Amino acid sequence: QLNTGGRFDELLHVRPVDFDFERNNLRFWKTKTKAKKGEKVGTPRTISLSSEFSKKMKRFCKDKKPDEYLFNISQAGYNQLLKRKLKELGIKDWTNFSSHNIRKTHGMYLKALGIGIAEICPRLGHDYNTYIKHYGSADVFSEKDMRAIRELLGDLYFRNRRF
Repeated sequence: QLNTGGRFDELLHVRPVDFDFERNNLRFWKTKTKAKKGEKVGTPRTISLSSEFSKKMKRFCKDKKPDEYLFNISQAGYNQLLKRKLKELGIKDWTNFSSHNIRKTHGMYLKALGIGIAEICPRLGHDYNTYIKHYGSADVFSEKDMRAIRELLGDLYFRNRRF
């Protein structure tokens, strides 16, 4: 989630066939619907991946069937596992973390790295107003944090193309 910014439900529906490893892209086919706007089916979207994360996913998908879902865990189970691992790592305030916080962190990381909101919104599947309302300021990161963010996101943050 930290590498894609995908919603939990979107990631549950990812299969090996959804990756384009040559272009370092991932296609989300199952996306959130905008019921208030009359949508019955969410609009698929494609996001780019860092080359390093793409290579890791290619290895992860190697022994999977093309149409096999990659993840089989409930959101509650994922959040429990996340909190247990964060606690083991000695992360402060580990009880405050959830899959949605990780998604929000991805959006804030991109903003902190100078990527424009016009590029971040489609990646997250948000409109401008939703992003502004829910994603806060990226000005909370120190220089040390910024180095860690750059390392985590790899070449994703400086590509000269849309996400």
